[in-house]
Order: sequence, then structure tokens, then C-alpha cells
Amino acid sequence: MSVSVPRLADLSHFDASGQASMVDVGDKAVTRREAVASGHIRMQPSTRALIAQGNAAKGDVLGIARLAGIMAAKRTSELIPLCHPIALSKVAIDWSWQGEDAIACRATVRCEGRTGVEMEALTAVQIALLTVYDMVKAVDRAMSIHEVRLLEKSGGRSGSWSAPPLEG
Repeated sequence: MSVSVPRLADLSHFDASGQASMVDVGDKAVTRREAVASGHIRMQPSTRALIAQGNAAKGDVLGIARLAGIMAAKRTSELIPLCHPIALSKVAIDWSWQGEDAIACRATVRCEGRTGVEMEALTAVQIALLTVYDMVKAVDRAMSIHEVRLLEKSGGRSGSWSAPPLEG
């Protein structure tokens, strides 16, 4: 498998001299933009059961993690230096059980704007999963976060995109 190396001119966050710069989106059309990202956290089956039964010492783990993910999406531009502040119209965090030892997180983010919301969706997933870790780390420090990735995006000049299925 060959990997193509992007040219500096192909990277939107660098100017002609190679300096980091914020992309000027002022001339872009305002369109509906949406991004969906996902990831999951693996843990001991007993930890997953503790969360599912609502018996964690710190309270409603997934409810609090949902709020953390929503808050994170709204503050992405404060965390990632070249992201634009975006007025989001939707942030949804959904959870699903995966087997006996994992919980999956899916974030859907939407706006009417001049730039996409991929980073907001990815940030929401990461922070939601980190919050799950924080809430139950006292009983399971070996938890691990996996496969955080963009699943799809739509809107803007580049149109729609969907991730290929994961191998394996």
C-alpha cells in the first residue's frame, strides 16, 4: 500500500510560506453542515454492568458523559487552535452497548454555516468517552478508548463523505 504525501498547497491550515493560518471562510456559502463521529471504550464486564445498572458511585455515568460531549462540541474552537467558533444547531450523543465489555458513543453535530463540524463531532466523542473513564476509573483504571473516527459529513463545497468500513 502506497501512501501519498500531501503537498503544502493541499493543506488548508498553512499559508504559502508554511506558517499555520486560520482558513478564511468568509467567501464560502452558508449551508447545512452535519458530521457524525464515533468511538468506544472497553472495560471490564463488571464495570460495564455497574454503568448499565446505574450503580456507579458518581451517579448517571452516561447522562453526565452525554452532557460533557455536548459541552465539548460547543467549545471545540477553544481547544483546537485553528478551528472557527461555530453556532451549532444540534449536538446529539447516543450510546450503545457493545458486548459485555464496551460502550460505543456516536455524536451527531449540525450547523448552518460556512465551515464543517467534523472537529466538533470528534471532540464530542473523545470528551464523552473520557468522561465515562473519569466517572468509573476508581473501579477500572485499565479502560481504553478505541476507534474514534469520523463516520460521515455532509454540506459545503466538498459535499458528502462516508468512512469506509473498518477492517477486521
